[in-house]
Amino acid sequence: MKKFFKTAFYFIITAFYFAQTPFCFSQSANTIALLKYNGGGDWYANPTSLTNLIKFANQELKTKLSPDYATVDVGSDELFLYPFVHLTGHGNVVFSESEAKNLRNYLLAGGFLHIDDNYGLDKFIRREMKKVFPELDFTEIPFSHPIYHQKYNFPNGLPKIHEHDNKEPKGYGLFWEGRLICFYSYETDLGDGWEDTSVHGDTEERHQKALQMGANILQFVFIQ
Repeated sequence: MKKFFKTAFYFIITAFYFAQTPFCFSQSANTIALLKYNGGGDWYANPTSLTNLIKFANQELKTKLSPDYATVDVGSDELFLYPFVHLTGHGNVVFSESEAKNLRNYLLAGGFLHIDDNYGLDKFIRREMKKVFPELDFTEIPFSHPIYHQKYNFPNGLPKIHEHDNKEPKGYGLFWEGRLICFYSYETDLGDGWEDTSVHGDTEERHQKALQMGANILQFVFIQ
């Protein structure tokens, strides 16, 4: 069964690469997913965030993403059906050996992981991603990187959405053979910014900046 899903994923990625119109050739290829993990952390945080991001991308980028995102376990074969997965939370994250291997295979096969620290995630996700890629370290993404210069231009990197520890927002990445396979947004809280403004009392300006950066991530993932 796992071999089937991996093979299906290869076909999805290949089809996407050669498609002239993005996000429209299969049900799973135009669906983004929320990653569910063990350890007790709130992987389900920000329930309106991905829905709002999808709506924004479809309106502003003219994408054809499914309005409903999927939820997928990190160790599931179904992970290979989704080209883009998002992970967030405030607390503990634990990957088993088999889950770490599954996530590694997914990323090496062409998948992409966006990690968004919802405050308190950092020490746990760095530890667990070392299980996935012991040979790689998160490196800070330079402001000149294309992820900051898609439809929306962010010459100074990530926008600051929520204040936590008086630190500058940072974008970190894991690269495999020159390809960015994981983007980690830290000290910005993009997911909170994607949520309905009434949830956190964000200004419309911050809401838009968060959505624009999220749209940049999606646009970069599907054209790199």
